[in-house]
Amino acid sequence: MRKLITRTIQKRIEKYLYSNKIIIIYGARQVGKTTLVRQIQHLQKKKSLYINCDEPDIRMRLSNKTSTELKNFLGGNELVIIDEAQRVENIGLTLKLIIDNYPEIQIIATGSSSFDLANKINEPLTGRKYEFHLHPFSVKEINQNFLEQDRALEHQIIYGMYPEIINNPAEAKNNLKEITKSYLYKDILQFINIRNSDILHKLLQALALQLGNEVSYNELANLLEIDKKTVQYYILILEQAFIIFRLNPFGRNLRTELRKKRKIYFYDTGVRNALLNNLNPLNIRNDIGALWENFLVSERLKNNQNHARYVNQYFWRTHRQQEIDYLEEENLKLSAFEFKWNDKKAGTKVPKAFRDAYPDTPFKVITLNNYQEFVGLR
Repeated sequence: MRKLITRTIQKRIEKYLYSNKIIIIYGARQVGKTTLVRQIQHLQKKKSLYINCDEPDIRMRLSNKTSTELKNFLGGNELVIIDEAQRVENIGLTLKLIIDNYPEIQIIATGSSSFDLANKINEPLTGRKYEFHLHPFSVKEINQNFLEQDRALEHQIIYGMYPEIINNPAEAKNNLKEITKSYLYKDILQFINIRNSDILHKLLQALALQLGNEVSYNELANLLEIDKKTVQYYILILEQAFIIFRLNPFGRNLRTELRKKRKIYFYDTGVRNALLNNLNPLNIRNDIGALWENFLVSERLKNNQNHARYVNQYFWRTHRQQEIDYLEEENLKLSAFEFKWNDKKAGTKVPKAFRDAYPDTPFKVITLNNYQEFVGLR
């Protein structure tokens, strides 16, 4: 029997239950949204209802109904979970009717595509909702001891952190390919007017190959033989489907600092590797530096968001190729980090141009020896 791994955001969500606001949980398919809301439901003593909007009849019962019709459907339940809510037409107005007329009913709605669910609820639910983002498992959520984490690290970097991968490591290869093949584009193709999944696949492969480097929309447009605006639009949609995220360049003081290009990472390194059909061991790969960087930035992002630590994230580079992998800005204070897979290069010094421009910024090199602290495990 599989061990239930408690998600970090669960306690935060439970604090906002029965606060007369709707709780929205975003996250990619297969990251565990249904398991999370079912666990929350199980722990509540109030009368509750779980409904899955993948079911056509459920969508019909929630679409374009009066408040009386909705109340009759929801019955006397005090907690109502609406899973995959983005499937319901005009879901924002439906949720608004419920919260305005029946504030005693706590609604939890989940959605696997922020581009669709957010567009439908933002205006109707202004001031009426709390939002959370569920990621694939984080290192901290798996809750291994330090030695076990080090032993599992290679598997995590190669196959990623989706629940099905972590819970069933013996089938990691097959399950990862299934996630990438069957779920990656499902919401994009269904809700946005994109019919050519080949272009999306080629774009993601191009981004996977450029991991750790600045991304040029013009170069991607030329490579894919589409226009720049289409590249920008597709990347935005891929971000809102929780497949990729970006770091923008940081610059304040120097004319030589990059300001236009950006770095793009994958929320899950396993998905990135599957897109390239490269699940080889780390010791025979030539992309371990980029993979290590992506893994650390993604784990840092998860840990920050899971604990409601909101920081600005950047990279820094000049036209002369002086660079720092990762910057965080919190309360106008900067911290700088460089990532090194090879401990022998851990003595890397902060670039002189950066030190002169931002002299009070702490700088740390993250290696295999100290990464656990960086990702929140220690």
